[in-house]
Amino acid sequence: MLPYYGDVAMMKAAVDSVLGQEDTDFALTIVDDGYPDESLPAYFQNLVDSDGRVRYFRNETNLGANGNYKKCLGLVQHDVVVVMGADDIMLPNYVGTVRKAFQNPEIKIVQPGVEVIDENGAVYEPLGDKVKAGLRRLAVGGSSEAIIAGEPIAESLITGDWLYFPSVAWRADAILKHDFREQYNVVQDIALAMDIIMDGGKMLVTDTVCFQYRRHRESDSSVRALDGRRFAEERAFFDECARDFAKLGWNKVPARRACTSPPGSTQCP
Repeated sequence: MLPYYGDVAMMKAAVDSVLGQEDTDFALTIVDDGYPDESLPAYFQNLVDSDGRVRYFRNETNLGANGNYKKCLGLVQHDVVVVMGADDIMLPNYVGTVRKAFQNPEIKIVQPGVEVIDENGAVYEPLGDKVKAGLRRLAVGGSSEAIIAGEPIAESLITGDWLYFPSVAWRADAILKHDFREQYNVVQDIALAMDIIMDGGKMLVTDTVCFQYRRHRESDSSVRALDGRRFAEERAFFDECARDFAKLGWNKVPARRACTSPPGSTQCP
């Protein structure tokens, strides 16, 4: 799934990266949230006409980020789902890496290895992403691949969200069961992961780098952080987690944790 609204050149690079996968057994669904560019209809039509794996939908009205994510889930047709960012890059080994991970039927979420890139596509590692890498390593230990579940992963993610949502692959039955919470527009990704984890879902984390996540100041979470909307969502999410964890008897998970990275530098609450 590729929900789209924004930079045209970056979107086209994202599309090219999907179509350039070594494992060619996939489908690409693009859901355009009404981006105003007159060149796009012909571009998308050419994609659909030239590659039977590509579907294209355009929203009649702008739904916003979370609304478009939810629209994407209504179009799911396959057993594994990725909700990719329209400015990110799938490296050629992404589909193959994820397919291998899901050979274990117990896995509901896969977090592969990720590189961070800037606006120009150069690989770099901001401080916030160094923190995320450290939290990830604390959660999974020294293994290059690990399966984690239950209270330990919930405690880790509530301490600091080290997932890279656009790179994450989800078992379709799990993501469709829980969906994105309607009240969130910034922390909907970690909320979804937490819902699946609280329902018993297991996550496989692998160090195999197969995705490039673009980090720039104009991200939706960064903009919302500047006017306080992001932090208001985080507070509401923490309160929900505290109640949910108490019902599960997860007493080791703290009710609240401060974000461990600078505002706008990660997607962590």
